Amino acid sequence: MTDTDWLVSHGVRVALVLLLAFAASKAAKVAVRRVRSRLEGSESLTQAHTLQRVATIAQALSSAARVVIWTVAVLLILGEIGLDIGPLVAGAGIAGVALGFGAQSLVRDFLSGFFILLENQFGVGHLVEMRTTGGDVSGHVESLSLRVTAVRAFDGTLYVVPNGNVQLVGNRSRGWGRAIVDVPVARGVDLEQVGSVLEELCVELEHEPPFEGWLLGRPTVLGVEGMRDDVVDFRVVAETRSSRRPDVERELRRHISLRLDERGIERPASLGSLLQNPRRD
Repeated sequence: MTDTDWLVSHGVRVALVLLLAFAASKAAKVAVRRVRSRLEGSESLTQAHTLQRVATIAQALSSAARVVIWTVAVLLILGEIGLDIGPLVAGAGIAGVALGFGAQSLVRDFLSGFFILLENQFGVGHLVEMRTTGGDVSGHVESLSLRVTAVRAFDGTLYVVPNGNVQLVGNRSRGWGRAIVDVPVARGVDLEQVGSVLEELCVELEHEPPFEGWLLGRPTVLGVEGMRDDVVDFRVVAETRSSRRPDVERELRRHISLRLDERGIERPASLGSLLQNPRRD
């Protein structure tokens, strides 16, 4: 077969394959760009880590599309120039199976990380509680990639969790949160008086800084939550911005403690001040 005959019979097909590959790559790039634009147009996109999440998703989608398109194109071109691609495909299949068995945990990590980013389950800076195959982890997300999530615990310990090991996630920074404060008082005090004092304080705090910028509504006194020995527990709750829930609880404890002292309301001596042993979040 002369060069002219080869060009007529195979060259046109090779050129057509290359043309289709370039067109498919361009179409995939445009599709990924549109997905990225739609995600970036979301109202929730207010922080730099969300921009990073969108960029990571777009890069992963773009890379996967390029690999698939050009792998198919190269195989078709090799077939056109006369090479038997059967052994190549078979060898690639065997290698893929072997790689799949050897790196299945790595593949699982990347797939889990991709869906964590795509679904925006949590992001950098969020306060999360994770149940993993190695145990429970809680803290603030310090970094997030397709493979691992780094969580900084309250005591400063940095936990690096493979995304494929995450079984359950509780996100305490998404949407709104509820601050919950239990107020212990002595059993012999006037419960009606305690309730009135707490209600009065809640009305005052609603429009006072820093509560005014943290709360989504007036704190509510639910009443007596429980009784034990010489202790009666009152519960106060407040809907707040998720990121400010621990701050609201601490400030509520402080204001309640000061107000009870001002009104001379007795508290159990064994428990001491409400400012002792605060909850750690």
